Amino acid sequence: MQKQLETKLNRALMDEYHARNTYRKIVDTFGSVRPFSNIVEAEQAHINFLLPLYEKYSIPVPPEPSPPETVPPTSMKEACRIAVQAEEENISLYDDLLEGTKESDVIEVFRQLQAASRDHHLPAFRRCLERETNRTNPGCGGNGQGRAGRRGKGRGNCRGHKCRFN
Repeated sequence: MQKQLETKLNRALMDEYHARNTYRKIVDTFGSVRPFSNIVEAEQAHINFLLPLYEKYSIPVPPEPSPPETVPPTSMKEACRIAVQAEEENISLYDDLLEGTKESDVIEVFRQLQAASRDHHLPAFRRCLERETNRTNPGCGGNGQGRAGRRGKGRGNCRGHKCRFN
């Protein structure tokens, strides 16, 4: 039973380290851009939520892995896409980790971390991806909204779900 808990905690911790390191690399590449600059700190907080569980259950904390030598994304759009995928995988991971977990405090931490990914990180990265997609597809988005909250004339280049490029 203890070995199963150790495996679950290790999977969660390694995933949080991976997310933090990935988002740090993006911040190092593109500067302190949102939402990455905010969420990299949240990932560190997630790590800090997991660490006391190791002590409580007398499980040795595995060494922090070195950040992998990976090629950084070439655009913010790619960075946002990577982050969306990572958060979706994180949510799925916690579904797996919660299955069969008996310890109520571990369940609570796993649920809190999953909720942070589902309710905060994933929507932020989806907005990031949408913003960057609209930025790279000029004329799309905006929905005919004017400046300073006033109504626009609704004459963008988008019609329905299709965009025309001039």
